[in-house]
Amino acid sequence: MTYTRKMLGAVAASVAVMLGMAGCATESGNATVDGEAVEMIDVRFGYIGDFNGTSLLAVAESEGFWEDHGISIETTSFTNGPLQIQALGTGDLDFGYIGPGAMWLPASGEAKVVAINTLGNADRVIAHAGIDSIEDLRGKKVAVPEGTSGDMILTLALERAGMTKQDVEFVPMDPATLVSAFSSNAVDAAGFWYPAIATIKEQVPDLVELAKNSDFSDEVSFPTAFVAGTDVVEGDEEMMTRVLGALRDAIEFRSANMEETIQLTADFLAIDADQVAADAGNVEVLSLEELDAMTADGTIERWLSGMNDYFVGAGKLTDPLDPSEYYTGDLFLSAGE
Repeated sequence: MTYTRKMLGAVAASVAVMLGMAGCATESGNATVDGEAVEMIDVRFGYIGDFNGTSLLAVAESEGFWEDHGISIETTSFTNGPLQIQALGTGDLDFGYIGPGAMWLPASGEAKVVAINTLGNADRVIAHAGIDSIEDLRGKKVAVPEGTSGDMILTLALERAGMTKQDVEFVPMDPATLVSAFSSNAVDAAGFWYPAIATIKEQVPDLVELAKNSDFSDEVSFPTAFVAGTDVVEGDEEMMTRVLGALRDAIEFRSANMEETIQLTADFLAIDADQVAADAGNVEVLSLEELDAMTADGTIERWLSGMNDYFVGAGKLTDPLDPSEYYTGDLFLSAGE
């Protein structure tokens, strides 16, 4: 189909710092999919409140793609990917979104990657004025949300400088706390990402950016992705087919209608469209044709293999799964047939 058009449980809610809730839920009942009457199915979908994590959900809601595929959707906002992986594991979510820094969790068997979303370039190592290089971070307080792309960009930057986390005063910190800590000079530097960095810049306009994703493009790609619980992938073929079908429609719409997608994302998140546009400037959007081709020719599995190598080198993993064991590219392709 082309261009046709539950709530986080108590366990995950106790650990998730929620940015808010948005989305669309239709009454359970019957729907017509490809001319056939089907029963609506309920799907609980997690997201992060930025362009990468929200744009496809915003498009699917606005353009009616969920309903087209017989889905009654409930969306819940999270501050990072690892919290969503946890909610998938406890059965409180069916699908979620992760950035590259959380890809070690599917690689360790905690979830399945069901669709690649974009290539990210939003991560930075930032520092206060007067700190001019990664080497200057030696002995300084550096805040990072552990297990995220902020952790990843810091590790890569330190490694290139011949350093490790032991050379700095490493301070694990959740994203909301990090914003206030950096803004109040409680930490010297951070491994973090846009658009949250833009919020920090309002308070600390002279912050410096010491490293970014593109600095390491010759070593590793930074794919963002949608994930599902193993029980959903292996036990609910109908849900997988419908959700992937809706995501494919949204991917196709987004690549052909970026300006509209930016506005829809802003409406979904109830923020200014200029803020979303700036965020989207740090993203490489991939078309459906590109994603299909790169799935078929093994490019995406090579990206994920590179991520595996990084996580082994960083000490996150010792024996990661082969990407073919956690990226369900065959299901992504078959949902378009």
